[in-house]
Amino acid sequence: MIHEPARLLLMANLYVVESADFLFLMRQTGMTFGNLSSHMSKLEAAGYLDVEKEFVGKKPNTKLSLTEMGRQAFEVYRKNMQQLFTDVPAGSAPGGSGDGGNGYWSW
Repeated sequence: MIHEPARLLLMANLYVVESADFLFLMRQTGMTFGNLSSHMSKLEAAGYLDVEKEFVGKKPNTKLSLTEMGRQAFEVYRKNMQQLFTDVPAGSAPGGSGDGGNGYWSW
């Protein structure tokens, strides 16, 4: 669920704040209204995101925050990705012995 780049970006932005409004997240992520809305809905359905809709004056305002489950899922994902890169054997990364020294993998 989190690995999709747009959802990962959304989760990462929300991980470092208590909550953020929809327009702020659109600016931060560069997503369109529809794209952000779609990913927001998927994360909400998974139980990772809390969506609070209210009116500020006469304008609708949508505030997003990670649920405790979402925060824990992001922490697990982040640790797994760190471990993945830590466990790469020496010489197997581009620039190592498996790529002919050109920085590209040859298959």
